[in-house]
Amino acid sequence: MKIAIIGTVASSFYGFRAGLIKALREKQYVIYAFTSEYSMDDLKKIEALGVIPVTYELNRGGMNPLADAKATYALSKKIKEVAPDLVLSYFSKPVIFGTLAARMAKVPKIIGMLEGLGYAFTDQPEGLNNKTKLIKNIQALLYKIALPQLDKIIFLNPDDPKDLLAFYNIKAKKVEVLGGIGLDLDDYSFQVIKSIESPIKFLFIGRMLKEKGIHDFIAAAKMVKQRYPDVEFTVLGAIDTSNPGALKQSELDQLISLNIINYPGQVDNVQDWIAQSHVFVLPSYREGVPRSTQEAMAIGRAVITTDVPGCRETVIDGVNGFLVEKWNPKALADKMIYFIEHPEQIKAMGDESYKLAQEKFDADKVNKRLINMLGL
Repeated sequence: MKIAIIGTVASSFYGFRAGLIKALREKQYVIYAFTSEYSMDDLKKIEALGVIPVTYELNRGGMNPLADAKATYALSKKIKEVAPDLVLSYFSKPVIFGTLAARMAKVPKIIGMLEGLGYAFTDQPEGLNNKTKLIKNIQALLYKIALPQLDKIIFLNPDDPKDLLAFYNIKAKKVEVLGGIGLDLDDYSFQVIKSIESPIKFLFIGRMLKEKGIHDFIAAAKMVKQRYPDVEFTVLGAIDTSNPGALKQSELDQLISLNIINYPGQVDNVQDWIAQSHVFVLPSYREGVPRSTQEAMAIGRAVITTDVPGCRETVIDGVNGFLVEKWNPKALADKMIYFIEHPEQIKAMGDESYKLAQEKFDADKVNKRLINMLGL
């Protein structure tokens, strides 16, 4: 049996799909990985998984309908050459255009997986600007065309199908909710907190974008520092200079010089940084199910996150951490102060995070569920 998996960025195959691919290869399936953003090194890494890479063209951020139509037709020809029994697409554009291309190629079974609805469907405190509203409406229209062509659509959290399918009255033959795509728990093993003495250390991991909650994290850190100046706040992640909502380099430099945050930059040893922290914080505006939070939970850290789609799948409020109102740095600071003043809860809630990660985010269990949803 031949399976075509259609994504965009090549690194997502060996970075986030390796466990799924390994499980499918063990069942003797032949896997084709369709990628539109790749280097030769990426293609070698995909081949090392025992997978056949197939390159295709797709402008991930473009909004040119003629270019998209041409790319869809070209993709359908490549799919037809492979003649897969099943096509699984993930990410927004592959789910839209990969589905239409697979239908044109007369693939017997077509399944899509949306791991989040993206920034156009993410509420902003000042409301969406006109350009984002237009993108959102175009995406909704394209989903309305493509999703009814799927045999099944898989979401990661239960809010996304409500906010997309129900709100826009989009027909889908079958809908399933997977939960987080999971982690190899051997790579993120439980690590005991060495000391809960001062200073308490809070950690943020993510691109330094407004919708990831970086500005709320910093505002809360400033509030906490006024009462507890020794507390440490560390940020791991990259600055996105092309994004208007991103933290600016000049702002970052000032925060470092004022000793508000520590910034080691982008690091390869994320596990070590999580292990050195006490509490993980992600005040995001919306997620599929955030991987960074799953990593922190697997290592055994308490979590403070926002009560929004995706994030709320990772925390049972008051058990392994806290859910706070979005766009509310004061509420965030209050929960940080709770951990400072009740340090015994850091370990207690961290232990609960570990238990939840074992139950919900073990990639072996998740991949078995996903393979079952694929009908394999």
